[in-house]
Amino acid sequence: MAQKVVVALGGNALEDKGLPSTAESQLIVVKKTSEKLAEISAQGYEIAVVHGNGPQVGRILLASETAKDVTPSMPFDVCGAMSQGYIGYHIQQALRFILNQQGRNIPVVSVVTQVVVDKNDKAFQNPTKPIGPFYSEEEAKRLQEEKGYTVKEDAGRGWRRVVPSPMPMKIVELDTVKKLWDSTIVVTCGGGGIPVIEHEDGSLEGVAAVIDKDLAAERLAEDMGADVLLILTEVEQVAINYNKPDQKNLAELTIEEAKKYIEEGHFAPGSMLPKVQAAVKFAESKPERKAIITSLYKAVDALEGKSGTVIK
Repeated sequence: MAQKVVVALGGNALEDKGLPSTAESQLIVVKKTSEKLAEISAQGYEIAVVHGNGPQVGRILLASETAKDVTPSMPFDVCGAMSQGYIGYHIQQALRFILNQQGRNIPVVSVVTQVVVDKNDKAFQNPTKPIGPFYSEEEAKRLQEEKGYTVKEDAGRGWRRVVPSPMPMKIVELDTVKKLWDSTIVVTCGGGGIPVIEHEDGSLEGVAAVIDKDLAAERLAEDMGADVLLILTEVEQVAINYNKPDQKNLAELTIEEAKKYIEEGHFAPGSMLPKVQAAVKFAESKPERKAIITSLYKAVDALEGKSGTVIK
């Protein structure tokens, strides 16, 4: 029976720092990424794809706010939905073409995905995730008064709006993904999903927040009963003492070792930390499950046990 793999794509799978930040450049990078996704599929794995959207949603928000005197600016949850649409469109287009070239007529579809968060999540009391453009202190304070934004000074570079990063609780479109799984490669939970709060009457309300995409991928992997959570990033293996003379790359980590290294502060917040946290959560969920963290270009090798860091 084919193994189910949820693939979480890091930012380098969508953007190349050497290329301009345009839709055309993104499509060039996504075509290369799709070659690797097709390679995983060709090995007999059943896959779903989760992607990030940090730079993209930031640019959509910037464009919307810059044009506010011409057309009303869009709320942040709507910007997130827009980013899911255009990134998913690029992945669909590129991956479907490569699969067809290989004579493999597998549909690829993107699902605009909402993810329920808890309105009482502590993250709402402490927004930390910077989004959108930089402002002067005067502009930031004005936006705080006019729109109720939370603003913070960002490492000497200016002031930015910050939003909460709550935990993903439930994927609203999960049943749709389940129905499509056996026949289709589904792109879902883009950017961690559009954060929504569920009211008592069953209605959903979008909120200005960012769900970590690795944690959303972990939620999807658990709910789909996946065998592997494959987190793809810029490095081939997780390391302790990263970028120091005594850096040590790790081929395998037990859950206990990973938790110990997290407590010791080896993994950077907003970078490797959420990836290791997501990997630990998935590996803990059932003994036979494993998480792998590796680079996009070592993905197939890692699934075969020849590369990457395995957490189990």
